[in-house]
Amino acid sequence: MDPLLSLGAGLLLLALWVRHKGLEYLLVHHRWVFVCLFLLPLSVLFDIYYQLRAWAVWRLHSAPQQHAQRVRHIQAQVQEWKNEGGKTYMCTGRPGWLTVSLRVGKYKKTHKNIVINLMGILEVDIERQVVRVEPLVTMGQLTAHLNPMGWTLPVVPELDDLTVGLIMGTGIESSSHIYGLFQHTCLAYELVLADGSLVRCTPTENSDLFYAVPWSCGTLGFLVAAEIKIIPAKKYVKLHYKPVRGLEKICEKFTEESKKKENNFVEGLVYSLEEAVIMTGVFTDEAEDSQINRISNYYKPWFFKHAEKYLKANQTGIEYIPSRHYYHRHTRSIFWELQDIIPFGNNPVFRYLFGWMVPPKISLLKLTQGEAIRKLYEQHHVVQDMLVPMKSLEKSISTFHSDLNVYPLWLCPFILPNNPGMVHPKGDEMELYVDIGAYGEPKTKQFEARESMRQMEKFVRNVHGFQMLYADCYMNREEFWDMFDGSLYHKLREQMNCKNAFPEVYDKICKAARH
Repeated sequence: MDPLLSLGAGLLLLALWVRHKGLEYLLVHHRWVFVCLFLLPLSVLFDIYYQLRAWAVWRLHSAPQQHAQRVRHIQAQVQEWKNEGGKTYMCTGRPGWLTVSLRVGKYKKTHKNIVINLMGILEVDIERQVVRVEPLVTMGQLTAHLNPMGWTLPVVPELDDLTVGLIMGTGIESSSHIYGLFQHTCLAYELVLADGSLVRCTPTENSDLFYAVPWSCGTLGFLVAAEIKIIPAKKYVKLHYKPVRGLEKICEKFTEESKKKENNFVEGLVYSLEEAVIMTGVFTDEAEDSQINRISNYYKPWFFKHAEKYLKANQTGIEYIPSRHYYHRHTRSIFWELQDIIPFGNNPVFRYLFGWMVPPKISLLKLTQGEAIRKLYEQHHVVQDMLVPMKSLEKSISTFHSDLNVYPLWLCPFILPNNPGMVHPKGDEMELYVDIGAYGEPKTKQFEARESMRQMEKFVRNVHGFQMLYADCYMNREEFWDMFDGSLYHKLREQMNCKNAFPEVYDKICKAARH
């Protein structure tokens, strides 16, 4: 039969089946059909558009030239809001579905939307070892620009589509045990405030604002530029895989490796309560050809599945991974979330034929999920990052197991300095923390989204930990400000007249406030 006739017949049968079952049934129970036929091709077009745009901006050098003009346009919009009487709160005009957070901000429909079209790399200052960027520059864009020059960010948050705007929240990577969270590598912020003024803040200039911006989620002003430290990069990461069994041994080994500054990277993948693979990496320019693994090539196994092979074989291993491939090693599988969307996505046949289109854009998944899928995910799916002191790791993994039973768990260590702001250690000195990431369907029988997560949040508060604010948060206001230190934040909102211009961070992100 002619291939075109076969394709036409297949599409006709699919259309008849969809008509019989209903589109909602297809999107909920067989979402992979919609994702593979529509979202993957759309994601490719999406990528091509943004890559061409970034290339054009770079070639024309238009971002530095037009930056001041675009900032003035933002200031003019804020002034217009003031002239109209400031009747509603302000927020960025970026559609909620475009953000990587799974939460869709309904406030966009009622607030004054300020258009912020700032997507360029402004300057790379090799002498000062600083890159100055606009807030919508992505991590993928930055590594593609810096790595060929021999430079990189000290902390490269994992997913390609995460933007510099996560300064307003937070970001982390497997180098954070040395450099801290993403905001701890930032040297200066430029913001447009509620009165329309443009302000630059550093640890020594407008320092209160500098330390209050992270975790504020855009409720102190609009970020228009940031200066971020850069460090020399090398061609490869020499990655050592070590399987570990027994919860106590897992925690001991992970803590031990996290304290070693000679490790440029430390990461753990916990596959069950008693099994994990702990990975440590160092930069190098030399590599053995037979051990080079370009893990981000489209036909390669998903990274978390690749690492699991060492656990199943019960053997250690060493590989040399090109630096940029390492930075974005979890991007293709969206950590391990893609296995729930395309169950056969790691199959070699699928990878070789269609892997070049993976992953679907998170923004497009959000845009097309519909109310039925949103409710399904809310009740039967978890995407959470909890930041807890390293000394509480064993107790934390046990709690994650009993309350959620989601595997793998992602372990990423970070040093938390005792700086002012919403997040800092309980004591007077910096402390080693760990991010425990849970992404997937809870297997515990008694799981109920609201109650189970409130129980988890209570545990995190009790060990003086913190919840990343991109995820669903069920705390009430008192509990939220028990977890986070709001003293500096509230002082600045009062001083800078933010209360009538921006919602409080709790009201913006917490379910108890939004529902």
